[in-house]
Amino acid sequence: MEEIFKKYSLLKDQNVPRETLIEFELFISMLQQGNDKINIISKETAKNEVIRDRHIVDSAQIIEFVDLNSNIITDIGSGGGMPGIIISIMIKNKKNSAKLHLYEKSHHKCSFLRKVSRNLKLNTEVIQENIFEAQNLDSGTIMARAFKPLPIILELVCKNFSSYKNLIVFMGKNGEKVLEETLINWNFDFEKKKSITSEDSFLLNIKNIKKKH
Repeated sequence: MEEIFKKYSLLKDQNVPRETLIEFELFISMLQQGNDKINIISKETAKNEVIRDRHIVDSAQIIEFVDLNSNIITDIGSGGGMPGIIISIMIKNKKNSAKLHLYEKSHHKCSFLRKVSRNLKLNTEVIQENIFEAQNLDSGTIMARAFKPLPIILELVCKNFSSYKNLIVFMGKNGEKVLEETLINWNFDFEKKKSITSEDSFLLNIKNIKKKH
């Protein structure tokens, strides 16, 4: 069983229990099977060991920013379930009752997300809808990974959510420049954390978003 902890050594500071890691492994095999039928992640990544760090660990690292007192947590472009499904697995094993709302436009990906949720008994609601058309949404934490540029995400949260606690965004290698440019037109409080899976990436935990006039 030590083997499984080795595979997820990057998460050692998070004290992730074994049950959670086992469910991550089950999710990976469902992801690989699903990927043969529909394109969820790149074919190369799917066949490779890097799938763990690149997708699972990368998603799991945001758990410390997730508001676990929320009733609803929202993944605004869930795709193959990163980070929504990953966070849902972690929350379930923390015996937390928060429900994950997974927004995804693609019918095929929604079917995949529902199947995973059933198999792993996750507390999710998969919503096949363009999040940009959804109105008056309420959420605790909102998450966005590999979704849209930061200014578009901020606009979406301001327009389409009537209440939220915080927004977690994954920033890539041009993240510093993007953040700097975004702050020209937007005000928000933020906390930055270096990604544990990539040298040049970081996470943003954002609150109190207001557009400058």
